[in-house]
Amino acid sequence: MKCLIVHAHPEPRSFSSALKEAARETLSLQGHEVQLSDLYAMGFNPVASADDFLEPANPDYCVYALEQRHAVQHHSLSPDIQAELDKLLWCDLLILNFPLYWCSTPAIMKGWIDRVFVSGLVYGGKRFYNRGGLAGRRALVSVTLGGQVHMFQPEGIHGPLPELLKPLLQGTLAYAGFQVLPPFIGWHIPYLTDPERSQILEQWQQRLRHLEQDVPLPMPSLQNFDEQLRPRKT
Repeated sequence: MKCLIVHAHPEPRSFSSALKEAARETLSLQGHEVQLSDLYAMGFNPVASADDFLEPANPDYCVYALEQRHAVQHHSLSPDIQAELDKLLWCDLLILNFPLYWCSTPAIMKGWIDRVFVSGLVYGGKRFYNRGGLAGRRALVSVTLGGQVHMFQPEGIHGPLPELLKPLLQGTLAYAGFQVLPPFIGWHIPYLTDPERSQILEQWQQRLRHLEQDVPLPMPSLQNFDEQLRPRKT
């Protein structure tokens, strides 16, 4: 299996970074090929702009998605985007590893998605969900946060965390075609003891060793909708 880990944490000694290293080591020891994009270490530019296109279709007015499509057709994406896009298209499994910021990814990872999930290749037209450009691949989100488990139960104050992550899990990853595996969550991390953190690391490694047992989350499929994307009558 070809695995791409995209990691977003500014502190190399953080627990999130420890999860990243555990993933790289565990998957490599299983014989999988692993590539890593450590976004802070790379100094990745998260800002989508007209500078992302070497030969813009319209130099006077940037419609970003249209320029992405033009750049894909003419092989004129900026080199940093093209390098990450090549990794994305290479992988069978994408792991996004990050601390939860306001029920979402850090801005640097959101910018990676904005710039690398290019229109005309990853999505566009009816190229989404099971027909998405990244169909046939799997995605796994690994999250650390300070909250406790009981706060994110159905009856908890915040509700289930996967529901709060829906814009990422469904609106981004599933929309692009990925089969999305249930997220791995490191709860209450800043307040745990070292033995408790070690236990979570072991749970993460065990999860990675048995990914074939994971059942993807249910997501929409275009086969259940008509040409106007209305639900088919049963």
